[in-house]
Amino acid sequence: MSTSASSSRRTSREMAAPLLAGLAIAAAAYGGRYSIQAWQAFKARPSVPRMRKFYDGGFQTTMTRREAALILGIRERTPVDKVKEAHRRVMVANHPDAGGSHYLASKINEAKDLMLGKTKGGSSAF
Repeated sequence: MSTSASSSRRTSREMAAPLLAGLAIAAAAYGGRYSIQAWQAFKARPSVPRMRKFYDGGFQTTMTRREAALILGIRERTPVDKVKEAHRRVMVANHPDAGGSHYLASKINEAKDLMLGKTKGGSSAF
């Protein structure tokens, strides 16, 4: 009697292994399906630029208020103190004594003069 009882125990243990293996495979399949759906949703979302977009064009022949504002990184209707602050910030980064370009420095100065109303535009030395 003890042999039949031990064989039935082995049978239930032997039957549990395939059941657990099947459950593990099913869980892996559902996890994979969820991962694929999440990846597709991630790829389909619209991309949001993480960095500020800078002006890609070259300089115009005569500088406008719009171009001057783009050079200084400000709006066209910015107060005088903000224009001076923006000019200082941009000029520190592009000053010829610190390895910057003389051409860019002249354009930055021209942009400041135009935004402050000291010139009508187009008076670059270059």
